[in-house]
Amino acid sequence: MNSKRIFLWDLPTRLFHWSLVLSVTAALISGQVGGNFIEWHGKIGLFIIGLIVFRLVWGVLGSTYARFAQFFPTPTKVKAYLRGEWHGVGHNPLGAFSVFGLLGLLSFQMISGLFGNDDITFYGPLFDLVSKDLSNKLTSLHHLASNLIYLLIALHIGAIAFYAHVKKDNLVKPMITGWKESKDGESAKGGGLVALLLAIGIAGAAVYAASGAWLPPPPPPPPATETPNW
Repeated sequence: MNSKRIFLWDLPTRLFHWSLVLSVTAALISGQVGGNFIEWHGKIGLFIIGLIVFRLVWGVLGSTYARFAQFFPTPTKVKAYLRGEWHGVGHNPLGAFSVFGLLGLLSFQMISGLFGNDDITFYGPLFDLVSKDLSNKLTSLHHLASNLIYLLIALHIGAIAFYAHVKKDNLVKPMITGWKESKDGESAKGGGLVALLLAIGIAGAAVYAASGAWLPPPPPPPPATETPNW
C-alpha cells in the first residue's frame, strides 16, 4: 500500500506540546537553582497550569487525534499493539500511557506547588488555605515527584529515539509541521475556533483561580509598640 499525507496534529496541540517542553524545562532549572529564581519557578508553574487545563479541554473539544477518546489505551488496543497488530495513527497505546502519566504527574506537581513553601521567602499562592503542616507535606511530595518527571522525560526521549532509529518513524517532524506520511487514517477534523476560544477561556480562569488573586489581602501588621523611655 502507498502512504498518503494526512494532517495529524492541529496547531493548538503543537503549540501546547512545545510550550510545555520549554516551560517544564524552565521550571526544573529554576527549581534546582532556587534562590531568587524560586519566584520565577512559581510563575512558570501557573503558566503550566494553564497549559494543562487547556490540554484537558482540548482533549475533549480538539481535532480528531488530539482527543483523548481517540487514543485512550484500552486493553484491546494494548494487546493488539503488543502483538504487532495495531495500525492506528497518532499516539499508540504505549505512547498514550506516557501522555496520561505525564499530564497526571504534572497536575499533581502544580497542585502541590500551589500550597507549598520553602520555609524562607516563598509561599505558594494558595498557602493560606491549608495548615503549615499540610503545606510541608505537600512540599516534600512536590520535591519527590520531580524525580518521576525526570524519569518520564527520559523514557519519552528514549521512545522517540527508538522510533526514529529502529522503526524509521519520525515522531518529531509531525509535531512541528502537523503533517505525516501514513498508510492508515484520515486527516484530522474538528477543533474549530469556538472550541479553541472556550479552551483558552477555561485555562485562563484556572490560572486566575490558582494565582490566589481572588483571596482577601492579608491583615496589616499590628502597629509597633513604643518602648517607654525610663
